Amino acid sequence: MKHDVIVVGGGHAGCEAALACARMGVETLLVTISRGDIARMPCNPAIGGLAKGQLVREVDALGGEMGLCIDRAGIQFRMLNRAKGPAVWSPRAQADKAVYHEGMMSAIEAEKNLELLEGEITGLAMAGGVVTGVMSAEYGELQAKKVILALGTFPNGLMHIGEKQIPGGREGEPPSCGLSDRLSEAGIERERLKTGTPPRLVKGSIDFSRCEVQHGDEEPSPFSFRTGRLVVEQVPCHITWTGEKTHAIINANIHRAPLFSGQIKGAGPRYCPSIEDKVVRFSEKPRHQIFLEPEGRDSEEIYVNGLSTSLPADVQLEMVRSVPGLEGAEIARYGYAIEYDFFPPHQIHSTLESRKIAGLYFAGQVNGTSGYEEAAAQGLVAGINAALALHGRTPFVLGRSEAYIGVLIDDLVTKEIREPYRMFTSRAEYRLSLRQDNADERLLGYAVRFGLLPRGQWEGMIGARKSVQRARRRLEAENVAVADAGKMRAARLLQRPGVSLEDVERLLPDGPLALGKRERESLEIYVKYRGYIRRQNRTAEKFKRMERRRIPDDFPYVEIDALSAEAREMLGKFRPETLGKAARLAGVRNSDVSVLMVFLEKAGAWRDGDDG
Repeated sequence: MKHDVIVVGGGHAGCEAALACARMGVETLLVTISRGDIARMPCNPAIGGLAKGQLVREVDALGGEMGLCIDRAGIQFRMLNRAKGPAVWSPRAQADKAVYHEGMMSAIEAEKNLELLEGEITGLAMAGGVVTGVMSAEYGELQAKKVILALGTFPNGLMHIGEKQIPGGREGEPPSCGLSDRLSEAGIERERLKTGTPPRLVKGSIDFSRCEVQHGDEEPSPFSFRTGRLVVEQVPCHITWTGEKTHAIINANIHRAPLFSGQIKGAGPRYCPSIEDKVVRFSEKPRHQIFLEPEGRDSEEIYVNGLSTSLPADVQLEMVRSVPGLEGAEIARYGYAIEYDFFPPHQIHSTLESRKIAGLYFAGQVNGTSGYEEAAAQGLVAGINAALALHGRTPFVLGRSEAYIGVLIDDLVTKEIREPYRMFTSRAEYRLSLRQDNADERLLGYAVRFGLLPRGQWEGMIGARKSVQRARRRLEAENVAVADAGKMRAARLLQRPGVSLEDVERLLPDGPLALGKRERESLEIYVKYRGYIRRQNRTAEKFKRMERRRIPDDFPYVEIDALSAEAREMLGKFRPETLGKAARLAGVRNSDVSVLMVFLEKAGAWRDGDDG
């Protein structure tokens, strides 16, 4: 059995990788243990959120499937951070997990260049340092020119519920041990991380009257630029809180928590700690917020967001029943922590291809990330680059000033990963330009160029952009009467705090602007923040000049005594592709960058390249 690309793993990274390859015209095989695991949501039943919503919009603008899938499966839609500036507005949606899985399965089955195979991959096939396929427990060698590994938490996965340890990639599924071991034998470094999940409760056992209700937006915003107006009956979530009784139960049993007993060795996420970790680290806090989120429109399971735990089952039940509204709650599934192998991403290029094994790509949690959205973004980039390599085309690398996806991958290849990496808006220095509303303007051109979206999609976006530009020129040209200032430009009035586009339109001599909802939002953001946006764009242009300075992969850093010892170590370990990436490495000082520039020019080693 021979294919152009084999994708191992059917989670969010694997699905986007396989679909991208197939849509770019290469024969693709997606291998997963079970068809039922395709796009499964083993943790929270939601897509998007702070910064993550931007990633989903970017995946969609690049021709990915996640945005379309959540638009069909969403049961509640909310735009987060509306009270703050537009740089941090982020869409989020609760998902019907079963419908999400069905939607992704339909997309996979509809792709003519994509074949789905159930099986376990136990190793790689290689020749001369180049991957030639994978080894399957059921089918022997499966040949391919490129291989993408999207293994999630399965490599040597070990679940913890109190003192109980269960080998597994997630609840009810065995770990992948052989493949992780074979990668290690091939010289790929591996380390351990930890993540966790909360208990699920039986819906009918919860007293929601004791909880605060949380509704979705009255007019929901779709994730996909290809989705029209969303018409959906939204399902409410609920909020409750832990209290002194909950914290006393946790503290009395902290010695039984694997995280504190020494049973768990891998590092967990600081930004999303378990409830026992929160109670210990923030002992001064009298309570912690908990979100009760339905796992589907008709599901009887409620996800207890904020109560991630690996405490023993008996403690979990007592803890849950100490929370208002949950006094009579029944646990459908207990929470657990999971440790797993990951492969530190200083071993990959910005294309996500391995530095050590040509033709092998890594995407998702195996790179040390956490979250469906981060995984989908990496899967899409890996799939695009595998297909481009097969076609002999230039690699696809997004810059930090182009997309959150560019920030994500740049961080992975320039930073030490010591805990599961999660995207935050604060990581993006150009976040005012990298907004959730303009992802199509920034990235849709790539999708059309790669054949991931039809040209008509690009033409529609250009038409909308021109409409916004015409409206902007009108606001800049027309005067309106203002009580405290006589006549002034409409655009100047809109820049005033508290003045909305609707307020300005009521004063326009020729009536309101002929724009749709998205175009109106885009226009208002641009006019209000154009000074900041222009300043940020100028900074981004300076940054791009550093990114165009390419460094040969075999550059002999160790021979340059003028570099500090720490800089030589970090540069040799990460092998940055550009001077910009070198400057962002921990331990590399400005003086080291200056030395590096001199030696690169002296050696004639500069290579011009695309923005990276």
